[in-house]
Amino acid sequence: MEYLSRDEILEEMNQSLRPIMEKYEVEDIGIFEEQGEGNHYYIGYTIRKDGEVFMTHTPFVRNEEGLFRPEKNEWIIETDNGDLRGFSSLDDVFEEMSKGLEH
Repeated sequence: MEYLSRDEILEEMNQSLRPIMEKYEVEDIGIFEEQGEGNHYYIGYTIRKDGEVFMTHTPFVRNEEGLFRPEKNEWIIETDNGDLRGFSSLDDVFEEMSKGLEH
């Protein structure tokens, strides 16, 4: 996987907001980012759907030049009862969200 700048990643995600809202019938969506420990970084979406708010993200690794690459091809849903891991696509995330999560 190639390394990208933070701005490149955020621009790509910004361009996906409207299509995500339409495809998954989302009420509202935004992008969040969070610095993890060491060279770990988390970038994802805060999503409001059916009156519920969910957060999903992908873990990234930052190199010495400040560029990022996904740590692995995985989406994670954050819940009050711990993270749900192992989703390979946003389709999988939204399928799980449609089941109703405790968050």
